[in-house]
Amino acid sequence: MPFAMMAIVAIVDVLAGPSVGYLPLLSLGPAFASLSASVRRTAAVGVLALTLCTVLGLYDRVLGTRSNNLTFASISGVIAASMLASAYRVRRERELADVRSVAEAAQRVLLRPVPRRVGPFRMAVRYVSASAQATIGGDLYEVAMTPEAVRVIVGDVQGKGLDAVETAAVVLGAFREAAYDEPDLPGVTARIEKALTRHLTSEQFVTAVLAELQDNGVILLNRGHPAPLLVRPDGVVRTLDPPVAAPPLGLGALVDEPDSVHCLTMAPEDQILFYTDGVVEARDSGGVFFPLLERAGVLAAPDPETALDELQDDLTRYVGGPIADDAAMLLLRRR
Repeated sequence: MPFAMMAIVAIVDVLAGPSVGYLPLLSLGPAFASLSASVRRTAAVGVLALTLCTVLGLYDRVLGTRSNNLTFASISGVIAASMLASAYRVRRERELADVRSVAEAAQRVLLRPVPRRVGPFRMAVRYVSASAQATIGGDLYEVAMTPEAVRVIVGDVQGKGLDAVETAAVVLGAFREAAYDEPDLPGVTARIEKALTRHLTSEQFVTAVLAELQDNGVILLNRGHPAPLLVRPDGVVRTLDPPVAAPPLGLGALVDEPDSVHCLTMAPEDQILFYTDGVVEARDSGGVFFPLLERAGVLAAPDPETALDELQDDLTRYVGGPIADDAAMLLLRRR
């Protein structure tokens, strides 16, 4: 772009002659260079602009005149400003790269990759953060492979930003410990409740759905989270609503009844889609929510990874741009 701009200015100046005075436009070269080039490259483009200005000044027979000297001064000023802007941009890019590396490290600690195969099941996961330049947010997921069972959690922290990330870290840490120690899912949620009691205020909470994988199905426990979807190979889709409604994590003190679980038998190629409210609350330009039940047919792809890619692409096309909330999706398919 810088070289193209200076070439255009030079050609127009030669064709128009000295009476019009296009030479000051040569400063567009270093100005455009500062948008993407290094400081040295911007300076090199500036030197080329001054050289072209000298050659064209000789051709137009205006070299040494007052107007030509002012042109040299203006181009030199733009070159200095462009070099300064390039230096600031390079420094900001380095700072952003450092922040991204820290964010990637935090993501590997909080949201670790899930195993693609666990016993008779295949898994895939997708996470989209609503925060610009962020890879983690208030949504969470984890798969704990213990000697006794494989346990899964998908949740959503109330709120956004760093506070939500901190709360997600508390939930994941408690889950990873309790998944190995507790004999059942209600014991796991009780441990998470205790951890959140020390961390959350009275008005904060976390919705979550937990699952324990078995050879022929799963055990589900839902704490105020959107119900997972069961997708049959024949295209039948239904929500796996809990038999008894339970409050979100962090609000368990409001209810004295113990958590209730429900079991689901899965046939070969049956799928369960766990998701957060960022998926079903995504809206199109007309404000209509994403119809997940109607769009679940895209999960029929042979590979779970491909199936989630198609669902994420479908969600992005429906919204017409970035989604407004964090969204996590975990697909579980029985082989």
